[in-house]
Amino acid sequence: MRGITYSTSQNWITNDNNRTQQQSTKKALNTNTNYLNTTKSATKTKQCPPFSINSSKTLTPKTDNPPLVVVGSANADIYVEIDRLPKEGETISAKTGQTLAGGKGANQAVCSGKLSYPTYFLGQVGEDAHGNLITEALRDSGVYIDHLNTVSSAPTGHAVVMLQADGQNSIIIVGGANMSCWPHTLPNQDLDIIKNAGIVLLQREIPDSVNIQVAKAARSAGVPVILDTGGMEGPIPVELLTHVDILSPNETELARLTGMSTESFEQISQAVAKCHELGAKQVLVKLGTKGSALFVEGEEPIEQPMIAAKKVLDTTGAGDTFTAAFSVALVEGKSVRECLRFAAAAASLCVQVKGAIPSMPDREAVFNLLQSP
Repeated sequence: MRGITYSTSQNWITNDNNRTQQQSTKKALNTNTNYLNTTKSATKTKQCPPFSINSSKTLTPKTDNPPLVVVGSANADIYVEIDRLPKEGETISAKTGQTLAGGKGANQAVCSGKLSYPTYFLGQVGEDAHGNLITEALRDSGVYIDHLNTVSSAPTGHAVVMLQADGQNSIIIVGGANMSCWPHTLPNQDLDIIKNAGIVLLQREIPDSVNIQVAKAARSAGVPVILDTGGMEGPIPVELLTHVDILSPNETELARLTGMSTESFEQISQAVAKCHELGAKQVLVKLGTKGSALFVEGEEPIEQPMIAAKKVLDTTGAGDTFTAAFSVALVEGKSVRECLRFAAAAASLCVQVKGAIPSMPDREAVFNLLQSP
């Protein structure tokens, strides 16, 4: 089965002209050697499908690297800056308000695109101004949108982001096209790009039924899947969990999923153990100011401290930036610790700029931060 491998090399791994995969992976992550274990020959070749021009959208790239594919939500984020959250029955005034492209899926796709990795976004928007806003933001960030569908029977999803003075936020989501109008069975052209990906990213702002189809298609082709648990509050279907390679919650989502406290690292470890019991063998927990940790069943966790930001203006999108940056480093063959550090640097840069998509850093900025004293 074809996938990705962690490497202890300091250099990025690239494919040769025959697109031969450097290594393959499956579930086991050996944290003693920092390698994902391989399950088949490292010389297995898998060609990307022939692509064509869609004149209404974009030219699909020809690249030797298998693309990163994000399947997920696209929202118009309506930002309001406030001193504090309103109390029950209270009306307060906002300092400013603006509408920006967002949604966890679009955020992660934009971050990957800005990090100069070939990226596809598969999602849905409505026939409205918000849909145009999102389409332009994705295209401007280098994301290939051949698989972004416009639907006429639902508006583009949107979210109200209440940004407080300390940079923390509270968000309310309206699903719109993200949660409706999906085909009962995804078309072959969408499944083909998933099966030929280097890695697939999912979130929980689209129906579980869609995520399950995508995860199963990826698993059938040996493509690793990372599921960001942000979005819906309900339990994750076992059918989805068992087809995901890495589950990635933040500590609040971890507590909600398990019904357990996550105040201390010991409590987090116990909650992760419950995720292992549910079928998630690898769990990447985003811990905010406490950094992050990758837990692999049967191994010691690998911790990454936060890389301090010079200033924190807005934490919106920081988790999406972390997940996407980790995935880019992973598919390019970096070691476990390098993946975590690269992601931490990207997230540190993200929180220093207001807005989710505007705050996503480019590759040069991340490398400069990592190389700074």
